Amino acid sequence: MREIWSDARKFQIWLEIELLAVEAMAELGQIPKKDSEEIRKRARFSIPDIAEIEKRTNHDVIAFLENVAASVGPTARWIHQGLTSSDILDTTLSVQLNGSIDILAEDLKKLRNVIAAEARRFKMTPMIGRSHGVHAEPITFGLKLALMFDEFGRAEERLAQTRQRIRVGKLSGAVGTHAHVDPRVERAVCEKLGLKQARLSTQIVQRDRHAEFMTTLAVIASSVDRWATEFRHLQRTEVLEVEEFFGEGQKGSSAMPHKRNPITSERLSGLARVIRGNAVVALENVALWHERDISHSSAERIILPDSCILLDYMLDKLRDVVERLQVYPERMRQNLALTKGLYFSQSILLALTRAGVDRKTAYEAVQRAAMKTWKGEGTFAENVKAEPEIAAKLSPTEIDRLCSLDAHFQHVDATFRALGLE
Repeated sequence: MREIWSDARKFQIWLEIELLAVEAMAELGQIPKKDSEEIRKRARFSIPDIAEIEKRTNHDVIAFLENVAASVGPTARWIHQGLTSSDILDTTLSVQLNGSIDILAEDLKKLRNVIAAEARRFKMTPMIGRSHGVHAEPITFGLKLALMFDEFGRAEERLAQTRQRIRVGKLSGAVGTHAHVDPRVERAVCEKLGLKQARLSTQIVQRDRHAEFMTTLAVIASSVDRWATEFRHLQRTEVLEVEEFFGEGQKGSSAMPHKRNPITSERLSGLARVIRGNAVVALENVALWHERDISHSSAERIILPDSCILLDYMLDKLRDVVERLQVYPERMRQNLALTKGLYFSQSILLALTRAGVDRKTAYEAVQRAAMKTWKGEGTFAENVKAEPEIAAKLSPTEIDRLCSLDAHFQHVDATFRALGLE
């Protein structure tokens, strides 16, 4: 990813665009073909020389063109014919973003493969589900990971969709009218670069495209944050159902030798904030003056490479977290037992309504049994059996059947099949 955004790669794409444009003009008979061949053969650039020229010109593209022209000689007059700087800059940017998407798509694929393996491994490992941070009803750790697998599947879809709108180049001149450059040149160059020709542009490719790209990255980063936060909560001492891998010789605190902290997940949550902030900048870049101003350019030189590099790193680190996650099924069972079966309350409630009890009466009877359990007066099943209104409708055997995990996990196999995890 770093190489895509390096100066060397940037200037190489700039040069290739200029050369492809010259060759397209030659094919159309607009310039001598032998000159285009000579330009292709002789054209070179020097990054230090470009930097030195730019000190004088205060213009990066002009500095580049001067440097290339020095290597080419008289035929360099055909280079940049009818073009403007943004023709080169924006088309290059599309190439770089497209290359970045290739890497991010591969990152997502690898991440989902790891998640899928872990989801299958813990498919039927019971744990408590939580809403508002409070014990709700049983789930399995495999289901939790299957949800993660599905979420990053949508990330793959979003990235593929935004690729179609960001994979656009333009060589249409100073205000996009092709006044001095044949539209066929633009088409030929874009095709050879693997880009689509913009149907219409101004001096630039319109920035709603780049805003969509950045917001897509921000949504993916937020999904990373969501699961990093999940693992952080599950690692809390009071919960401790999973734990980040803690290596030999690793240290958790300069003051407290006992500490084993979820530092990677915390790092991922922090970096997600950076990408979300960058997405706001990209949205601000959409509103430009008339056919172009330059207010977007300086910001994009930071937010686009930084966000691509950051997300590449984050997806790699999240994969590592999942792959080496320490999972504690016994602790999950202990936490399930904490409320003495309170999570079976809905099973009893529904059984009562099916037996003919009105919902209000049933709810209040189950709640009375639940509140006794909260106060430490026996298990939920015992208290349910002691409620006259419940005992009148449900036998002790039926209550015991309802207070089991079987009903909660009866659809796990079907869910995994629907997600392609079987």
